[in-house]
Parts: sequence; structure tokens; C-alpha cells
Amino acid sequence: MNQTDDRILSLLEESGLELTPTVLARNLEYSRSWVSRRLSKLTDAGVVEVNDGSYYQITPKGRDYLTGDLEADDLQLDDE
Repeated sequence: MNQTDDRILSLLEESGLELTPTVLARNLEYSRSWVSRRLSKLTDAGVVEVNDGSYYQITPKGRDYLTGDLEADDLQLDDE
């Protein structure tokens, strides 16, 4: 996990919405391509899920990570 991952998860949690990579990138001030790469990793780790091909939302596993009930080491997420 890296800072981008934490910020993506936090924004998804705080908003309670399904958001696109473009909306996430704009609000977090990262490039869309970087956010898309991180979302792919987060999806593989099971902390976010994608709906209708481009709308992302946090999963219960993602919420567990944010609350400290799940450690980053347990996610087996390849940091870039």
C-alpha cells in the first residue's frame, strides 16, 4: 500500500459513492493513469470492487484496512 492507495480508499469511504478513476484523480490531484493503475492493484487485493466496468467502491475488506483491523502486509499488494 502506498499514499495513493490510502487516499483512494479514504475518498471512497468518506463519499460513500461509486466513483470513476477520472473523478478520483481529479479530487486527489493525481493523473488518471496513475489512479487507474492503483485501482487495478486495489481491486486485485479485494479492497475495492468495480461495477459496470468503471465505477469503483470500497469493500468491507477495504474498510477493515482503513480502521486498522487489517494490515497492509495481509493484502499482498504489489507496490509500484
